[in-house]
Amino acid sequence: MKSNTGKRYMAEFKRDAVAWALSSEKTFTGLARDLGGSPERLLGWVRQAKIDRGESPAGALTTVEREELVRLRRKVREQEATIDVLGEATAFVAQNRTR
Repeated sequence: MKSNTGKRYMAEFKRDAVAWALSSEKTFTGLARDLGGSPERLLGWVRQAKIDRGESPAGALTTVEREELVRLRRKVREQEATIDVLGEATAFVAQNRTR
């Protein structure tokens, strides 16, 4: 059975694969086959590397910005869960005070 998380690649491997893709005459399909991955994944790495170097359209998020966005979204979810618990606790206390 295939994992939902997918295959993880180390940053150094990605960096080397992107450098090879940008300097090679091979197609993404051929390079991906040699690397043991998919052409779509390799293309995604190349696109992200270009964004990180500032070679992208306005509004594209760099890797650092994406990581920060993920971190902040996680923090918001945690804070929302805390607010929900506090709201329930407040309602419970208020209900029990009137008894």
